[in-house]
Amino acid sequence: MSDTPLNWRAAQAAAAQLLAGWQTAGQPGGAITLFDKDITQAVVCAGLADLARREPFTADTVVRYASITKHIFAALALNATDNALQLNDRLGSLLPELQGQLAEVTVGQALDMTSGLPDIRQTLGLLGVSVNTVSEAQPVMEFIHGLTRLNYPAGSEITYTNTGYRLVEAALKTKGYAFDDLVQQHLARPLDVQLQAPESWFDVVPGLAPGYWHTANGWQQTSAGLHLSASGSLTGSANGLTRWLQCLLANRGPGKGVLTQLSAPRHLNHGQISHYGLGLAQTPLGSQTLLGHGGSHAGYKTYFLLAPDRQAGALLVANREDCDSFAIILQVMAALLNEPLPQRSTAIPDGIYATRAEPYWLEAKGGNVAYLGTNEPLYQSEDGYAVSLSAHQPMRLKWTGEAVEGEVGHVARRFLPVASEPLCLKQVQGHWYHPQYRTAFEICGNQIHIGVGPAVQTGTLSSLGDGRILVESNDGPNLNCFCLYFRGYQVDLIASRSRVLTFKKNISARA
Repeated sequence: MSDTPLNWRAAQAAAAQLLAGWQTAGQPGGAITLFDKDITQAVVCAGLADLARREPFTADTVVRYASITKHIFAALALNATDNALQLNDRLGSLLPELQGQLAEVTVGQALDMTSGLPDIRQTLGLLGVSVNTVSEAQPVMEFIHGLTRLNYPAGSEITYTNTGYRLVEAALKTKGYAFDDLVQQHLARPLDVQLQAPESWFDVVPGLAPGYWHTANGWQQTSAGLHLSASGSLTGSANGLTRWLQCLLANRGPGKGVLTQLSAPRHLNHGQISHYGLGLAQTPLGSQTLLGHGGSHAGYKTYFLLAPDRQAGALLVANREDCDSFAIILQVMAALLNEPLPQRSTAIPDGIYATRAEPYWLEAKGGNVAYLGTNEPLYQSEDGYAVSLSAHQPMRLKWTGEAVEGEVGHVARRFLPVASEPLCLKQVQGHWYHPQYRTAFEICGNQIHIGVGPAVQTGTLSSLGDGRILVESNDGPNLNCFCLYFRGYQVDLIASRSRVLTFKKNISARA
């Protein structure tokens, strides 16, 4: 344990400065809490909880915690269900309807992001289903039951996906354990806090602040139609979540043993150690290793980081889409612990790169790298590599003068610069369909169209050569980026969280 005193005043000043821009009239806001294992040392709030009612954002404002939910669900699933499941259990033994490779995934892999399970939200998006389209629990599960392939062999790499948590939650339901019931019994009532895990975006949650994103017409409320799951359904306030995090730091009550349990090392198939545990991720900061997790739901951003050795932490919740929650809370923790912030890296030249004869690509821009469409900032490491700090999207890359080499997701990759190839676009014009899901898209010029009428989504295309075309399209506040990987009369749709869809050429349709 460090002898350097915790600098609560510096951390509070950093928090106030970072949220100062939200004080401008008419903006959504957020709250930051600074706490040790016993008390809240400081609270900084800014902006509005409700733009229509002009209500200020406070530490009691209720928001969607989004993926911060994951570690709470993992703790309850493992500790509050009378050993209903074990980490080595196959999902197929718990949910017999699962098919093929999905059935062989273990509970541990489902929770530690090494499962290869395609993310349902992204898979539906690739099929043209908007983020706003409402879906219920049973049709979503039936959709999953129809899948037979994984994004990659389970345990061979790490990539973020929400589907594992949805399936483990479904398995517990078959044994009589509902997530919200577990939350009320083991957390909300013992801690005397308001927590709720709705199953729909449109369920009534007392005190819930709307989420917002900024458009050309100003701030607008957000929505998300996909049935909510234990991957990100929990709602509550900054104060309520702080109470739980203090239990983790103090190793008491419902938090007893949880930090050690959820942050225990997890291993990939070839022995690599993952820094993502069971809903808890390790983040290096100077001499410290922090534990935490973030959350992102339409119009909501959250993040917490804990320094277990110092028994201190910080939490941010916000109801605005543009919030860089990780960068904010990392700066606050650096001030609290008197640790230097990691230095950003621009070692990877701007440009688009792809592996040879494979659909894996990355785009470097201004010190950030988007791999398969998922963006991460890069930082300098002592060995000269550019690295991400993300445990669920680990990157370790260097520029050799000819290629970008290193690891992504604990898998060795070599990316070469790509040049546009207009001929590829000419060869793939026309209609492509998916027989199982009765959907299709059309490539016309340098655009792709999927959907009908006012719900049609249009994306722009750019060729990477070797039968690969990048697609960029917007769905509300979301920028969708994926690759079309053509193989004769078939095309695979490849994105970070979903790589299992194959469309076929409709040779009878007019191109």
